[in-house]
Amino acid sequence: MKQLLLSFGLCFLSIWGWTQGSAFGVKGGATVGIQRWNGLDQGALFKYHGVAYIETLDVEDNLFAIFGQVGYHIKGSALRNTRFTLNNGNIFNLPAQEFQFRNISLTIGGKKKFAVGSNRDNRAYYLLGIRGDYTLNTNLDEYQEANNLFSNFFPSDNWVRRFNYGATVGGGFEFPFSELVGGIIEFTVNPDLSRQYWQPALENVPDPFNPGSNRTINERQIYNVTLEISLGIRLLRVVEYID
Repeated sequence: MKQLLLSFGLCFLSIWGWTQGSAFGVKGGATVGIQRWNGLDQGALFKYHGVAYIETLDVEDNLFAIFGQVGYHIKGSALRNTRFTLNNGNIFNLPAQEFQFRNISLTIGGKKKFAVGSNRDNRAYYLLGIRGDYTLNTNLDEYQEANNLFSNFFPSDNWVRRFNYGATVGGGFEFPFSELVGGIIEFTVNPDLSRQYWQPALENVPDPFNPGSNRTINERQIYNVTLEISLGIRLLRVVEYID
């Protein structure tokens, strides 16, 4: 995967060098993380992301661009409305439990643009890209004590896959503030195609609810999907050729 990303990066830099200019900037906003644990739906995780990007710019029509971007994304899921019945019969609601995977993402892809309205610099667009992720860290160590009590009920850092890959699809809108400065609004869906977490089946694990007996914990696979909405700034670099 590293060689593939390097190849795409070199290809992008080559194409960028041939164009009449470039656009670059930063964007960020809200992230909704979605996960399924062995086919079971988790609650959504509401976090954030930040991205730095650069793309090719054709000053003649600005209808297509190749882009590259790197960003920080908090992915994962949450457990909510978990209830326990106490010995006295009362019901106790646990606070929400978040499972965070803090990733650095590199995305390379293309944008197809369309003119919108009377201002020729307003552009709606859709995009498609491939993405590589590296997991910097998680918050799963917060559940280690609970895992010791309940025989690895929660995910553990031991089984987190640090390198992952996936796709990014979405669309947005570009609008100018001035000749060389503009803004963007963007929405993307980002499914992983590899497993963020894989834990093999664990046999002969002590059963905390039946002392003296063991049980088997089934294999656990976790895939990430995120929904992201971003606001950003767009700066133009235009190359002028003088005869």
